[in-house]
Amino acid sequence: MSVRSPLMTVMINAVQKTAKTLIRDFGEVENLQVSRKGPSDFVTNADLAAEKMLRAELLKARPAYGFLMEESGVVEGEDSSNRWIIDPIDGTTNFLHGLPQWCISLALERDGDVHAGVIYDPIKDELFWGERGAGAFLNNNRRLRVTSRNRLDDCLVATDVPGLGRGNHAGLLADLQKVMGQVAGIRRLGSAALDLAYVAAGRLDAYYEREIKPWDIAAGVLLVREAGGFVTDLQGGKKVLGSTNILAANQAIHGAMLALVGTR
Repeated sequence: MSVRSPLMTVMINAVQKTAKTLIRDFGEVENLQVSRKGPSDFVTNADLAAEKMLRAELLKARPAYGFLMEESGVVEGEDSSNRWIIDPIDGTTNFLHGLPQWCISLALERDGDVHAGVIYDPIKDELFWGERGAGAFLNNNRRLRVTSRNRLDDCLVATDVPGLGRGNHAGLLADLQKVMGQVAGIRRLGSAALDLAYVAAGRLDAYYEREIKPWDIAAGVLLVREAGGFVTDLQGGKKVLGSTNILAANQAIHGAMLALVGTR
């Protein structure tokens, strides 16, 4: 078993405790009360309750840290160097439709960079976790490594396909037209955090998306980098949390993917 730091133990305990309530709610998805934040952008009682539980658990362990949360926004902490970045359910639309492709994403941002990340898929019981400089892992002891493929025509790539009221559909179709003729396949799985975890685990070769939020990607960025991958925005910049887009891949194909979908 890989040795987990006290910080990582705090993070994992928080997401696993929260996951128990989400599994229950997922089993009763047809009875959930749902409110709309906007077209194709839903928030559920489960989402709000999970965020509240995560915050409470993390406050008990690190009371001075701040928060950046999908539902509740920014909460400043006494310790200005550290803040938690929380997405209680990444893949909310999947969750609401009973599709078992969603996760809890939790990251610690330290002095502007992601220091640690946990992505937990409760349905598959897959725990992706890592800490800066210490590697990335799946469950107890499997070390994560990105793929070594160096030809785009061998690669499986994930992206987002936004629905009603979201995204630049014409731009998305232009991206897809460029990519689909060069790669082995394109997937739209519905959870940015799991897409990044899968790049880190070698299940996907690359992932790109436009109009992304920091809570969607923070933990996954850390995992991909600790697994030997390369993560930038679509301009090639490394400060992806301050950007609205992302490209993650192994280093062999990152440049080729950037040439296809990069914004100049």
